[in-house]
Amino acid sequence: MDKKYVLAINPGSTSTKVAIYEGEYEIKSNTIHHSKNELEMYERVIGEYDYRLNLIYNWLREENIDISCLRAVVGRGGLLRPMPGGTYLVTEKMLEDLRIGITAEHAANLGGILAKGIADKAEVDAFIIDPVAVDEFEEVARISGLKDLERKSQIHALNIKAVSYRRAEELNKDIKDLNLVVAHLGGGISIAPVKGGRMIDVNNASEMGPFSPERTGDLPVGELVRMCYSGKYTLQEMRSKVKGKGGLVSYLGTSDAREVEKRIDNDDKYAKLIYDAMIYQIGKEIGSAATVLKGDIDDIILTGGLAHSKYLVKNIKKMVSFIANIVVYPGEDEMSALNKGVLRVIEGKGKLKIYEEEVAF
Repeated sequence: MDKKYVLAINPGSTSTKVAIYEGEYEIKSNTIHHSKNELEMYERVIGEYDYRLNLIYNWLREENIDISCLRAVVGRGGLLRPMPGGTYLVTEKMLEDLRIGITAEHAANLGGILAKGIADKAEVDAFIIDPVAVDEFEEVARISGLKDLERKSQIHALNIKAVSYRRAEELNKDIKDLNLVVAHLGGGISIAPVKGGRMIDVNNASEMGPFSPERTGDLPVGELVRMCYSGKYTLQEMRSKVKGKGGLVSYLGTSDAREVEKRIDNDDKYAKLIYDAMIYQIGKEIGSAATVLKGDIDDIILTGGLAHSKYLVKNIKKMVSFIANIVVYPGEDEMSALNKGVLRVIEGKGKLKIYEEEVAF
């Protein structure tokens, strides 16, 4: 049979997204939902492998997709060792790190493992694209101000890279010839100066930068230390406060920006203050990223779910439009980004990378 399809797999905490592509065109897609009770059967993420794999095979059969028609399988990248961005072949050492959760356990770690399982059966290659672990920092960006702690790259790499390539294609330029500031605005916020396709700095979306719908971002360090040692909170409670119960959730009890904007429309002045404060911090972080590029910026790109908000986009533009042209790509299309990462390599437009050659062991 003609091998013409790419299968993309994106495992999340409560679902597994799957899609079939022929070239750049999506042929079939589905979100396979997993109940809490089903997932609680497994002590570790790796234990979910057979369960999720069988569900993917069931979906392929329902859609009459024979794996012999696959030209490649691509999975979302997991929490691996720090690595440059790009398209990576799934190798044995990568699989080992994904299985043990070398830096942390996350459902995304199953992406490469599931891709490899299906690819081996189909006798094709498996890939991952631009995982959260992508680290392209310049060395000066790693210095935190306390020798014990290093600034680390934790970033919405897949979407930031995808919109960077998209802008390069629209301008008919090589990505290496562009300087961008890309703001991924979602439940977490990553704002990165992208120099020639490399994300040379970023606020760690889980710990730094602007507060977001559910994360605190930067906090007053002294007050935070006192809070940690007050005896009122456990380690887990403090972790939940800064990621999950921070940001809009902390102030307004919701992470839904649409709900917040409804309150603003109903003349809720406190909701407006908090939402405007988040926008203010986003604008300030974009300005900070612009200094990393010394003002030599082709475009500022606003992307992610919050970029659907006309109110938010309008007010960010008021703060930063003097810096550079602003382009808005609302939402994120991770499945398409996975497919395009594979196509760049298949079509000879990108270099295939090998995990063992790119990371430090």
